[in-house]
Amino acid sequence: PSHLGIDGDLIMNSQDMTAEIVVLDKGFVHLVEWMGGDRAVVQAARVSYKSGGLESPEKDRKLIAYLLAHQHGTPFEHAVLKFHVKAPLFVARQWYRHRMSSYNETSFRYREAPEEFYFPEKWRLQDTINKQGSVDAELEHRRLSDELWASCQAAMNHYHRMLKSGISREMARMVLPVNLFTEWYWTVNARALMHFIGLRSEEHAQFEIRQYSHALASTMALTMPWTWEAFSSGLDRARYAEMFSALAKETPAAGGGS
Repeated sequence: PSHLGIDGDLIMNSQDMTAEIVVLDKGFVHLVEWMGGDRAVVQAARVSYKSGGLESPEKDRKLIAYLLAHQHGTPFEHAVLKFHVKAPLFVARQWYRHRMSSYNETSFRYREAPEEFYFPEKWRLQDTINKQGSVDAELEHRRLSDELWASCQAAMNHYHRMLKSGISREMARMVLPVNLFTEWYWTVNARALMHFIGLRSEEHAQFEIRQYSHALASTMALTMPWTWEAFSSGLDRARYAEMFSALAKETPAAGGGS
């Protein structure tokens, strides 16, 4: 479903924008709400000239492209998106390195940890060139996954024994593995979101967080199509090939500014 914006351009229905995007085997990215969009960027930029108003869609679109091309970033801080995210703990810890945003995460001090674990579709070898990365290889997937499952079950059994014996939740959680799923709310402005996508959708980022970043990119392409058009046009198509391929499958052609 779609409708016409005030400038006559085709934009997506809000239900399409806020649909939950499934990521990995049990995770998701869900856009809860958003404020401002492309128009907020234009208004913030034009206030420098005591205007602060919208002009024609063509002029507004070109202004956004100019701002990004010349690294005028502050107008993009006036567009804000709030997400609900579910991801493995190790993905969350990478995510939290992005500090120009706000987080509230579920607490295993307040609640018992759920038995929800991430299991990779394919195991990877350590990359000997990119020291923090990995490479695809033909490995014993079933055996490795069975070993991971056994390790998770052993950890959860230990966790529940500790809770049953009266050990506090805040201490018992120390035995939990990092492939356990957690959830959080994340509020971020468009400038910081572009920085996140620029780092985490790039080919050298870890596979798992790349999948979340691609989901964020898909959401940004819908909610801020003019900003996304200008931002994505500056990305190296080879280094972001996986992201562009994912977007081609999931994202309808963008219409007007939001």
